[in-house]
Amino acid sequence: MTERMAGAETRPEFMTVRELAALLRVTERKVYDLAAQGQVPCSRATGKLLFPADEIDAWIAGAKTGPGVRRDLPAVFLGSHDPLLEWALRQSGSGLATFFTSSMEGLKGFEAGDGVAAGLHLHEADGWNEVTVREALGDRDAVLVRWSTRRRGLVLRPDLAGRVSGVADLKGLRVAPRQAGAGAEVLFGHLLQDAGVAEGDLTLTRPNLSEQDAVLAVLQNEADVAFGLETVSAPFGLTFVPLVEEEFDIVVDRRAWFEPPMQKLMSFAQTYEFLAHAERIGGVDVGRVGTVRWNA
Repeated sequence: MTERMAGAETRPEFMTVRELAALLRVTERKVYDLAAQGQVPCSRATGKLLFPADEIDAWIAGAKTGPGVRRDLPAVFLGSHDPLLEWALRQSGSGLATFFTSSMEGLKGFEAGDGVAAGLHLHEADGWNEVTVREALGDRDAVLVRWSTRRRGLVLRPDLAGRVSGVADLKGLRVAPRQAGAGAEVLFGHLLQDAGVAEGDLTLTRPNLSEQDAVLAVLQNEADVAFGLETVSAPFGLTFVPLVEEEFDIVVDRRAWFEPPMQKLMSFAQTYEFLAHAERIGGVDVGRVGTVRWNA
């Protein structure tokens, strides 16, 4: 078992039942009860209970009271819409309500304390989400966790198949945009700029407030193309031209991470039902779901 420095001393990366009981000054039976009720972070990977020291530190810190401690956040999931996430929130019985707008609006709402978590897909120079979240939240008690990798590209009317292979081919076509500030719209702007295509070269329809609305605009012949998700377009039989593998993460309040709603969601994300559904809908990779990407 690996060890790491903690001040001038070393301590194990994982704690035993006895070690945690001594730290909390409770009986070992109490530790077993906490683990059975899902109230304390633990692992059963080796067949016995082990407690990750970093997460125990965060769990203890999250229970603090006093001035400046953020408590009683609304049980609401903010940020960008993701079909798989929306389905999992319902199927897991998490009890979390949703208010999906856009990545940036969700991050602002999370920072303001309007919800316990937010879904993000914000493109950065060297990746996705992490730098933006770190700069926005600073030392806020939060963690950034991977949800999925999604295929995004051009969703086309079937008769345009073979005529459009990238954004450089969109000149003169009707394009269904997302609202200003949406992660997809920001990324689409970068792709247009890289391809030397000006917005004036496109015919933009009204803004669409969700991934599904943008795809439906193409299906209903209100637009020729949308910059959308393969997952959303596939059921409608529309042509999809992949352009980007985008990383969709969730930023979560640290205390809320250990509470039943988020634990139900993340536990469900490890089940066969979840993995089978992700494979069935296509266009999404959940191989790293739950991986911590940034920890304040």
